[in-house]
Amino acid sequence: QVQLVESGGGLVQPGGSLRLSCAASGFFVGSYAMSWYRQAPGKERELVATITSAGGSTNYADFVKGRFTISRDNTKNTMYLQMNSLKPEDTAVYYCNVVRLRAYWGQGTQVTVSS
Repeated sequence: QVQLVESGGGLVQPGGSLRLSCAASGFFVGSYAMSWYRQAPGKERELVATITSAGGSTNYADFVKGRFTISRDNTKNTMYLQMNSLKPEDTAVYYCNVVRLRAYWGQGTQVTVSS
């Protein structure tokens, strides 16, 4: 049974940092491409970053390039999103995602960037 559990969200001031975690079970994170998405109030869910399976290549949305880093730890079966230089417009619920026959989502973790 595939399960994704996000953690690490919270309230941070502009310019601050957070690291989100996505603990996976029911599959091996190193075998599938995985992604982080986010959804702000009143907006559609949008892709933030992806890490591929083989080789671990990464891709980022333009609005987070140079600030966010996606990674995974195969030994912990966990994916991460390091977020630096946070802006108020980064405020959203962040979700991790994997497609394994179908799309699976975690419950989300709230990130609020505000002074």
